[in-house]
Amino acid sequence: MPVTDLTGIELAAYTADVQAPGDLDEFWTTTLAEARAKAAPPRLEPVDSGLALVDTFDVTFSGYGGQPVKGWLHVPAGASEQLPLVVRYHGYGGGRGLSHQVDVWALAGLASLQVDTRGQGSAWTPGDTADPEGSSPAFPGFLTRGVLDPRTYYYRRVYTDAVLAVDAARSLTQVDGSRVVVMGGSQGGGISLAVAGLVPDLLGVMADVPFLCDFRRGSEIADRAPYTELAGYLKIHRDHVEQVFSTLAYFDGVVMAARANAPALFSVALMDGICPPSTVYAAFNAYGGPKEMRVYSYNDHEGGQAFQEAAQLAWLRQALA
Repeated sequence: MPVTDLTGIELAAYTADVQAPGDLDEFWTTTLAEARAKAAPPRLEPVDSGLALVDTFDVTFSGYGGQPVKGWLHVPAGASEQLPLVVRYHGYGGGRGLSHQVDVWALAGLASLQVDTRGQGSAWTPGDTADPEGSSPAFPGFLTRGVLDPRTYYYRRVYTDAVLAVDAARSLTQVDGSRVVVMGGSQGGGISLAVAGLVPDLLGVMADVPFLCDFRRGSEIADRAPYTELAGYLKIHRDHVEQVFSTLAYFDGVVMAARANAPALFSVALMDGICPPSTVYAAFNAYGGPKEMRVYSYNDHEGGQAFQEAAQLAWLRQALA
């Protein structure tokens, strides 16, 4: 895909025209308090993944409404000390995967929690977490479910699950709760920014080609889903445009990034037709803590892949030091 967004100089200066709602703090404080009041201690069950170098546990923790959310905890085989933890949130449509699908973090000597996204996990990797909540009529996909009210919006539940995943992980005997990093790509990157804005004491954030940022611009210039779901919805619901974007302001990665304070490593792909680079820079430029950006000039939404993973390993090694 060719470059279709802003130039490098324009991206470096780009700021999104999205304002934090006046009751944002109250909304999220109340939402998280209600969920935490219903939370039960997480449950861990060891599983045989067939891997000799990694021990894996099936994790069930309480998310939004006290509802169960699944994850995999991977740790180096035989680890006895508490380890720094990387919490990974997944891209749109994906789930936690199968028990043997470990990422690089356990092999690097860290604990890794792979968190399901409720209702997803049937597009590219399987998931095991349902979304019991209903929704008003929505465009196919997840992005417009309950979008007429922040209280009913799908990502209210997702972000709450993501925060409570950190809460649950910090209570595990395998985890050093003072050294927690959140990460993800695309949707997972956007969720990571939300968690960074809602959890004040993270060690770091790694957000790759993040989705869920600068919703209005994404809906106007992205030529592939999921932002096109918003355009499709508003094409039919012509009378709800401002109501929709009023809801989305409670969840926009730009708003959440401005609340964050942990060191962050971003990545962007300048030929990305799914998460246009200007939407990524909108969150990066608003980010409230120390930040770095890795730029992949000729890549689409796949971003840096193994190159970015190598950058993350080096960056996280320094953060842990």
